[in-house]
Amino acid sequence: MTTYRDFALAHRGSARATVLRTVGTRERRSHLTAPRVPTVGIDIGGTKVMAGVVDADGNILEKLRTETPDKSKSPKVVEDTITELVLDLSDRHDVHAVGIGAAGWVDADRSTILFAPHLAWRNEPLRDALQARLAVPVMVDNDANTAAWAEWRFGAGRGEDHLVMITLGTGIGGAILEDGQVKRGKYGVAGEFGHMQVVPGGHRCACGNRGCWEQYSSGNALVREARELAGADSPVAYNIIERVGGNIPEITGPLITELAREGDAMCVELLQDIGQWLGVGIANLAAALDPSCFVIGGGVSAADDLLIRPARDAFKRHLTGRGYRPEARIAKAQLGPEAGMVGAADLARLVARRFRRANRRRVERYERFARAAEAVLGTSTTRTTRTTQEND
Repeated sequence: MTTYRDFALAHRGSARATVLRTVGTRERRSHLTAPRVPTVGIDIGGTKVMAGVVDADGNILEKLRTETPDKSKSPKVVEDTITELVLDLSDRHDVHAVGIGAAGWVDADRSTILFAPHLAWRNEPLRDALQARLAVPVMVDNDANTAAWAEWRFGAGRGEDHLVMITLGTGIGGAILEDGQVKRGKYGVAGEFGHMQVVPGGHRCACGNRGCWEQYSSGNALVREARELAGADSPVAYNIIERVGGNIPEITGPLITELAREGDAMCVELLQDIGQWLGVGIANLAAALDPSCFVIGGGVSAADDLLIRPARDAFKRHLTGRGYRPEARIAKAQLGPEAGMVGAADLARLVARRFRRANRRRVERYERFARAAEAVLGTSTTRTTRTTQEND
């Protein structure tokens, strides 16, 4: 006998694919009518995988964190990690959808990781692979896009119609929101601001080019400059050399920020340099995109005004048409390292609504089919009984 569970499982894959393909073109303002149900957000980076159950107001109900499997391992190992986290959270929460924010290029359909610099993902069909293992719909997006969405919905970008987010970490990521819609570009890879060329023939970047913005304003740039001064045994670096006991590879971004807050002149100057380059890049983006607000997030933004103030000063100096045009607001992100996770969960809520509607329609159709089948079977049984009685 065919049960509804069998029927649903047989049709789940194609139905979800149809529903998910409609999300991108109908995202605008749709959060206003999204179901107020808990969803799981996953933030996948080079060093950690963070998962959390998030409610409709952006509150994190529970959060789990584990190390990212080594990049030499197969994509299935990362899928296993994600699945285990989701199932663990599902034991204690009624989860309706899962959103993935991945550090890499995601195609326009938000189904395939085209390239991930920290993991062995190359044209990896992550959404379909996870949907085959989980009993809820899955949404995949770039982690900067999900962080920008979270800041627009719940953080520093609330109320803004045209927002650009800059994420300063190991490199530079970014995202664009206009009228409540993430602008992903034709192929899904918009917002890779870190690889704009700002110094022709400058520092070699991991992308293969020279002079990329992230080589002058990022966590890597900050640490590189500090280690070079320490390695040259510069007098201005004596304090940080002493702090790491002469072990230069132990110099990190958080340590530089800590010493800058304590008043170390070299560390303050290094953050000012990073901030000035940040302001130059933002001025270029303002000329191209003309947003009302820039939100600065990522780990380096923890330096607060040590970074943001010189960025604002450089932005004012380099802005095209300065003095004759409105200036965009520059704000530090409010949601911290959880922004990508919260945004992924909230975007997944849009998928949950459409999937629930499609699933409800399938249930109604099947119920009508079952009633009709029962009526036909009932009539057939009655006829068979009568025939048997007459023969007796």
